[in-house]
Amino acid sequence: MGKFPLDEKAVRTLATILDDTNLTEIEVEVGDHCIRVARAVNSVSVAAPVAAPVAAPVTTPVPPPVAPAVAADAIPDGAVTSPMVGTVYLASEPSVPPFVQIGDPVKEGQTLLIIEAMKVMNALPAPRSGKVTDILVQDGQPVEFGEPLLVIS
Repeated sequence: MGKFPLDEKAVRTLATILDDTNLTEIEVEVGDHCIRVARAVNSVSVAAPVAAPVAAPVTTPVPPPVAPAVAADAIPDGAVTSPMVGTVYLASEPSVPPFVQIGDPVKEGQTLLIIEAMKVMNALPAPRSGKVTDILVQDGQPVEFGEPLLVIS
């Protein structure tokens, strides 16, 4: 493994994103490398604005993420996993049919479901064409990063 290239501009850009979005932490992974920028979270309210310190980038290799409740060997073949933490919705609204059902053929890029994260609805496209053989989540269920959502064979 080569030396991790530290890009000061990228770190500053991430810090700006933290300030603009009021996030407390942001992380970017590229291959086996990861940069995490976080601000200190005070438990005491302060009336005067303070500059958020930026953490040093993490340069250790990051293992592939696995949802805490799901072991890596428990993920079925052909599973489509959650790209984020959020709430899954199987249809665009409660009164309409779900995007896909078990047995439906799907094409690459077709919307499978929606994950709501931070009040933003994110459509999850099919990563490949195939047939939906199992749906592993229920409508309105909270999901973790890397959690299997459905299976395409």
